[in-house]
Amino acid sequence: MRLHWKPRVVLGALAVALALPTQAKQNLSQHLNPEAASSYAQRDKVVSSKSMVVTAHPLASRAGLRMLEQGGSAVDAAIASQLVLGLVEPQSSGVGGGGFLLMFQPKSGLLSYDGRETVPAASSLDRFELDGKTMSFKQAVNSGRSVGVPGLMRALELMHQDGGVLPWAQLFDPAIELAEGGFEVSPRLHALIADNPELADKAATRAYFLDGQGKPWPVGHRLHNKEYAQVLRVLAKYGAQAFYSGDLARDMVAAVEADPIAGDLTESDLRDYRALRREPLCMDWQQWALCGMAPPSSGPISVMQMLGILQHTPIASANPQSAEAIHYFSEAGRLAFADRDAWVADPAFVSVPQQALLAPEYLKSRAALIQADRSMGHAQPGKPLADSQAATDNTPELPSTTHVSVADANGQVVSMTTSVESAFGSKIMVRGFLLNNQLTDFALSPKDEMGRLSVNRVEPGKRPRSSMAPMIVMQDGRPVIAVGSPGGSAIIPYVAQALTGMLIWNLDAQEAVSLPHYGSRNWATELEAGASVTEQSQALRAMGHEVREQPFPSGTHVIRWTKEGLEAGVDPRREGLALGQ
Repeated sequence: MRLHWKPRVVLGALAVALALPTQAKQNLSQHLNPEAASSYAQRDKVVSSKSMVVTAHPLASRAGLRMLEQGGSAVDAAIASQLVLGLVEPQSSGVGGGGFLLMFQPKSGLLSYDGRETVPAASSLDRFELDGKTMSFKQAVNSGRSVGVPGLMRALELMHQDGGVLPWAQLFDPAIELAEGGFEVSPRLHALIADNPELADKAATRAYFLDGQGKPWPVGHRLHNKEYAQVLRVLAKYGAQAFYSGDLARDMVAAVEADPIAGDLTESDLRDYRALRREPLCMDWQQWALCGMAPPSSGPISVMQMLGILQHTPIASANPQSAEAIHYFSEAGRLAFADRDAWVADPAFVSVPQQALLAPEYLKSRAALIQADRSMGHAQPGKPLADSQAATDNTPELPSTTHVSVADANGQVVSMTTSVESAFGSKIMVRGFLLNNQLTDFALSPKDEMGRLSVNRVEPGKRPRSSMAPMIVMQDGRPVIAVGSPGGSAIIPYVAQALTGMLIWNLDAQEAVSLPHYGSRNWATELEAGASVTEQSQALRAMGHEVREQPFPSGTHVIRWTKEGLEAGVDPRREGLALGQ
């Protein structure tokens, strides 16, 4: 069956690339277009009067718009989009993963939903030890021990209960049609498959992603996933409970147990999982309220810290691509990441001093550590509370995630970031979908070099710290920006940069997400490879910055409310699309 749609407004982030075989030949560690990253004014902005859907893939955006055209809400559109993303962008998200969901409704205000994975009950502190030694990150990532209890389906169902309009089953139609009828392998999917040789190591992923000669399916190949379609039919009929019990739960447990480095997921872990409604975290900032997901996500709190620090610097008068702007933005990032690594984890297990971390005087004191002409190098965590002590934790967080922003004609808004962690998650495939490897977002070793326990250590039932940063900026009680991004720990500078562009430099949404990326995660100052900002390398090194040029494959998607209507920002580094009514 064909997926029918009638877009009013269309914007493709890399739409032309879908037809370019040469794009597929790129190694996906380089999966951005350097020319697209070289200037923030290379694409026209798109405005819609009533509604907007922005996702990382055209087919997902079309599914979301289809729900809106059928009378659905932003929640309905976001869920339909996500179910399609799990099919056409399996490297990034899916029902075997988790996510954080932020929703605004005119009557009830902001609500947030924690669908983060949890640690199986049988786990211990030495989860990532093998033969008495801490496993390498690569070993841990591609193993059964990395698999957490998936949370996405519970979270989507909970959000639908609060804000859905269409019947639950109807939201599955677009994804089922595409899974059965097939979809074309895009250049990005092809290149990511080619860039992940571990897919050939497991029978299910080898059979699905590779041809008979063990090569990635070519661009344009029509890929069918009838197993996933059947899973979706069951979930559409019986709800999320069907994912967490019965045959499907048994199959997930069996797949994790059968891995060469077996995990300990059990049917009771799945049966007992609950998504959580959490109080959104908000901080007053100038004339706006910056709002987002609270811990265990470290994303919004770190973004808020960066914006709170930057308002005490002269960055507003700097050119967005100047050495001065890069310097101040990077120094603010160092300070925020130092605090993130020390203080943020699952609040059910540790006391996260989030209000103290966002206190105006504390942020002013942190900003005072920034020198105008010299980098601090490596920032130390602050002491938001007088008696606070910190353990260091530099847990890697890999960039395979997706973000959806949706606004409907009735004022409902969704900003949703979902993930299976690194590309293709654990590489363990069950009935056409991939299981996450989110537990490698914990510290692989429970103690730091000084023997102090990390706040982000593995514990049964715990949710790993995340950098996902779905955010909604409010003004006078109404949304003015919905934003988020994929990118592992780089999500924090991606979202902070987009907000800096719009709120400090007065760029439109498209200009802001198209800015060349830069920043620091409290190590080197990172500049987007191939972008114009690399011209500032010498000036930055003269200020004491260790400079590193590297790909920054973000996927920042924005909806902004303006006098003209709803304005879309679609990251030019991915295949995203904005569709509106």
